[in-house]
Amino acid sequence: MLPDQGTALAPVPQPAGADAAIASTARLYGEPLLRMPSDLYIPPDALEIFLDAFEGPLDLLLYLIRKQNFNILDIPMAQLTLQYLKYVEQIRLHNLELAAEYLLMAAMLIEIKSRMLLPQRSAGPELEVDDPRAELVRRLLEYEQIKVAARELNALPQLERDFLRPELFIEQSNITVWPHVDPGDLQRAWLDVMKRATLVQHHRISRQELSVREHMTAILRRLQSTRFVEFSELFEGQGGVPIVVVHFVAMLELAKETLIEITQAEPFAPIYVRLAYSPV
Repeated sequence: MLPDQGTALAPVPQPAGADAAIASTARLYGEPLLRMPSDLYIPPDALEIFLDAFEGPLDLLLYLIRKQNFNILDIPMAQLTLQYLKYVEQIRLHNLELAAEYLLMAAMLIEIKSRMLLPQRSAGPELEVDDPRAELVRRLLEYEQIKVAARELNALPQLERDFLRPELFIEQSNITVWPHVDPGDLQRAWLDVMKRATLVQHHRISRQELSVREHMTAILRRLQSTRFVEFSELFEGQGGVPIVVVHFVAMLELAKETLIEITQAEPFAPIYVRLAYSPV
């Protein structure tokens, strides 16, 4: 039932205390705000309508063509120009610098539209009439191809955006670095072994078949039971010079095949032989 015109409406009671805090939609300095301030000032630019963002005039034209399902090879210039000018008018009111390049494209569209309204010159059957829209269509197709390629490139995984390269820090001071054996030290150690071999050689001449492979196997078996073997100890118990020579050749073959390592702590220090380290 509607009240009479002479009857005054009673004011709606406002909640107080805890009910006021619940009913308020905003707070000012910690206090609940129950009604809008009478002296509230809203600047003109506080509320704006954000249109679709485009990267340039060609992007806007391509958007309008695809949105209206126009044939890009047969663009209806009248409809496209009208829609384009409506958008340019919107951005011209907000950003004059941004509207400058859009206005340049608008002038181009108007020129193409005007040229299409002019009567075509008569040409022979072998001559084709130039389409005023040809240059615009070419630029739109090239821009669309570049835009599609850029989208596909952006979809590829990128470092520090989609994945991170793992990094492993190794404490270098904990790694033992063995110096390279000087060839002169190796030669002197070999001559020392030869001197020891001549002391136990026999003067009896006999034919003896020696296998380098068998000595390679013997060296590997010897090194499996210990960590390091001194160079001279590797030749103990080998007998005369021929056996020592074959044993030395076997050691060199193993070093060549990276099955053993010949190491030396420092120059002129004793030479040691060990099995090659193979990481797991």
